[in-house]
Amino acid sequence: MSSIAVIGAGGIGTVLAAAFADAGHEVVACTRPVPGPLVLERGGSVHELKVRMVTDPAAATPAEWVLLCTKAHDTRAAAPWLARTCVAGTTVVVCQNGIGHLGRVAGLVGPATPLPALVYIAAERVGPARVRHHRGTLIVVPAGEPADRLAGLAPAGIEVRGEPDFVTASWRKLLTNVAANPITALTLRRMSVLGDPEVRELATALLTEAVAVGRAAGADLGPDDVTRILAFYSELGPEDGTSMLYDRLAGRPTEYELFNGAVTALGRRHGVPTPANQAVYALLRAGEQAQARGGHH
Repeated sequence: MSSIAVIGAGGIGTVLAAAFADAGHEVVACTRPVPGPLVLERGGSVHELKVRMVTDPAAATPAEWVLLCTKAHDTRAAAPWLARTCVAGTTVVVCQNGIGHLGRVAGLVGPATPLPALVYIAAERVGPARVRHHRGTLIVVPAGEPADRLAGLAPAGIEVRGEPDFVTASWRKLLTNVAANPITALTLRRMSVLGDPEVRELATALLTEAVAVGRAAGADLGPDDVTRILAFYSELGPEDGTSMLYDRLAGRPTEYELFNGAVTALGRRHGVPTPANQAVYALLRAGEQAQARGGHH
């Protein structure tokens, strides 16, 4: 059995902490103070996690594995946790959205080995220490020795897949987020909003631009990727939400910089026009700045 530190006990962190703890690993949840134990709802059952919770980085100890499950924009805030848990021999699995995982943790993990991860787990934080797992159990990492070790460590309920072309895989994951997330966050509606023809046209534009930027950045993408993501959206239930919608409804910062911000910035760098992404990014940014100032001005 291995020692595993899970940094960030939001949706993804709670699901993974539960899975690894159930498999008998020694799991420590590194989290802000929350009332009571962590609770996971899944498939109609309620599960109280049997994990040790640490709320002060000074009390954290080195681990063989660190699962960094904070939002990407909270990576810097996780630095004290990483400093305490990462030593030579530690593997840090960066379980975050977006692209450029390794750049975000550069200089924060010391001698540990960072492993970028694309997490296909839909989970919603429904209370301060309570998470609802909707679907998904897949983690995609770059193929290689660390991927093989993680696959060997993963419990029965979690699938780890080693991916030879991780750049393309990370852009494909970004595509799942780049349209539905901002549209649901801006409209404060769930996936049913994508049934509106005008909204679907916007989603298509956002995806088409992102594919063009991804290709310029070295990803093996094409028009089929737009069709595939739109079909994926259609398969979701009308009452399904997105991580950005959940964050917006809870008054938390959203990952707009990571999705439409990244597409806009890389579009500029590569000379690819991104008017739809730029418009959505500007609106999300302006709205969040108003929220951060404590009101709508």
